[in-house]
Amino acid sequence: MVSVTRAVFGDLPSGAGTVEKFQLQSDLLKVDIISWGCTITALEVKDRQGRASDVVLGFAELEGYLQKQPYFGAVVGRVANRIAKGTFTLDGKEYKLAINNGPNSLHGGIRGFDKVLWTPEVLSNGVQFSRVSPDGEEGYPGELKVWVTYTLDGGELKINYRAQASQTTPVNLTNHSYFNLAGQGSPNIYDHEVTIDADAFLPVDETLIPTGEVAPVQGTAFDLRKPVELGKHLQEFHINGFDHNFCLKGSKEKHFCARVHHAGSGRVLEVYTTQPGIQFYTGNFLDGTLKGKSGAVYPKHSGFCLETQNWPDAVHQPNFPPVLLRPGEEYDHTTWLKFSVA
Repeated sequence: MVSVTRAVFGDLPSGAGTVEKFQLQSDLLKVDIISWGCTITALEVKDRQGRASDVVLGFAELEGYLQKQPYFGAVVGRVANRIAKGTFTLDGKEYKLAINNGPNSLHGGIRGFDKVLWTPEVLSNGVQFSRVSPDGEEGYPGELKVWVTYTLDGGELKINYRAQASQTTPVNLTNHSYFNLAGQGSPNIYDHEVTIDADAFLPVDETLIPTGEVAPVQGTAFDLRKPVELGKHLQEFHINGFDHNFCLKGSKEKHFCARVHHAGSGRVLEVYTTQPGIQFYTGNFLDGTLKGKSGAVYPKHSGFCLETQNWPDAVHQPNFPPVLLRPGEEYDHTTWLKFSVA
């Protein structure tokens, strides 16, 4: 059984609307999602002793989400991840996007899908959010109708993304939750064991744009096909962390892509998706300045993201999976987050 409750989370400044919170609860999980950016604000999971902890980084109040912050828990779009130099050409026309991450455009621009109020509809086991992204929003062509649906089933949270375009446009949607399976506010994720089922990854340049090469993980720090303890692995390979796309098996069916195990609590997160890629990000840019829930601070490496997605900058890379959505087609992807204890 899943219960869904609805409450006011806060009011946007200048009468711009009311943000609501939807709590989805099963016997194994409790998830809070708000209508601002379809954002997951809390996710409570039991440990092997049956004690529940909130395992996502974020804020207790709306003000936290309205400040400059690194997309905690939000749905990002119209195009998640980076587009080189914030421009692309489509059918002979050049489109210019906001430059908001070094020389590049990141996560849909200045006011992406994470910074807008969505229209909610309560379902028996979840909530569906919808919005219409107008033609030209953040520089993208065409009107885009978007639906994001969260449903809960036992220990599994399912996120479905659908979109329809009035003219050809790139689309790439994901959720940007930061997890810490020891409980949010724990100082780091070094004691987490990570597995990513990918034979290849995308090397990046100094601005984190893929070079175009699809590189085998074999013999590199990116070989996560067998579980690695994150802290030891970063030390062993002398790397600052991960912020890379891993290339998944090219199936459009549901496939396993990642598993994270926290031995101390016994909590396990498994990720399944229909997407061709997953961005593994280890919170390298977190710096401890943001005050989170229950007085927590979030220093570097205090949370990780597993962002299922199309490959970054695909609009410039003809050998990457196609990122364009055309009129009459439907963008339709699903990701499953499955929590358990081991």
